[in-house]
Amino acid sequence: MKTIYLAGGCFWGMQKYFDRFAGVEFTEVGYANGPDTSPSYKDVCAGSGHAETLRVDYDPAVISLTKLLEYYFTVVDPLSVNRQGEDSGVQYRTGIYYTCDDQLPEIREVWAYEEKKACAPLAVELSPLLNFFRAEEYHQKYLDKNPGGYCHIPKSLFDPKD
Repeated sequence: MKTIYLAGGCFWGMQKYFDRFAGVEFTEVGYANGPDTSPSYKDVCAGSGHAETLRVDYDPAVISLTKLLEYYFTVVDPLSVNRQGEDSGVQYRTGIYYTCDDQLPEIREVWAYEEKKACAPLAVELSPLLNFFRAEEYHQKYLDKNPGGYCHIPKSLFDPKD
């Protein structure tokens, strides 16, 4: 089992989207790479410096990190700074936060491809995970509990994938 942390705007949609893929064994939403104190959602919205982030535990025998990152770049605007869809603020920045240096070659390969495709430098942070604080329970699987909730990811992308 491996873990990657993906910041892609509002974490509700990111969780709903990644939960659909075979090989994704566990997800949880939280706040990452801010100050080393556990924030509340109110703190994050007030500019604590944390990014809304999805923890993804995956089985690399079933789904590769490359494939996960391809899916990630399908649902984020990699050139947007501190904004995805209608959500704006530092907590909505994009980022790939890794936990093992052996993940870097795959990340860099996908990164280079996406940067070439965009013809511009990506605004996605790429760094080791500094910290991660689990979000409040009501944020976990939020769009399953609240199907009408807002998300920048089109609802058609939440359909199960073979």
